[in-house]
Formats: sequence, C-alpha cells, structure tokens
Amino acid sequence: MANKRIMTPEEKVLLQAKHRLEEIEARNRKKERNARTRRLIQEGAILENVSPHIKEMDLDTLKRELMLRLRGM
Repeated sequence: MANKRIMTPEEKVLLQAKHRLEEIEARNRKKERNARTRRLIQEGAILENVSPHIKEMDLDTLKRELMLRLRGM
C-alpha cells in the first residue's frame, strides 16, 4: 500500500488558490468566446442586411465576393 502524504495547511491554501485561479481563467475564456460569438453574429446580420442575397451563398463564394468587393474600395 502506498504511503499517502498529508498536506500541510499551507499546501491546502495554495491548492485552493490554484483552483480558484483556474476557475477564474475558465470563466474569462468563456466570456471571451461569448463576446466573439456575439460579435460574429452581429457582423453576419449586418452583412445580410446590406446584401440580402448572401444568405443563399456558400461560404467560399461569400469569401470570394467579399474579397473582390473590398479590394475595389
């Protein structure tokens, strides 16, 4: 049977702090993903509003058309 080492109170505090930091970082990553998703949805809505025909385009065609239009500016 393996000999289990008992954590000191200081080690427990450090481990708890590490877990709290990991939770905060995970929440921040989720907030960033949500903000990016919201921005992309809003940008897509603007594109559809300006050029309704793009709803029927596949992504490659849309990309080509946008690149052509933006180069002509």
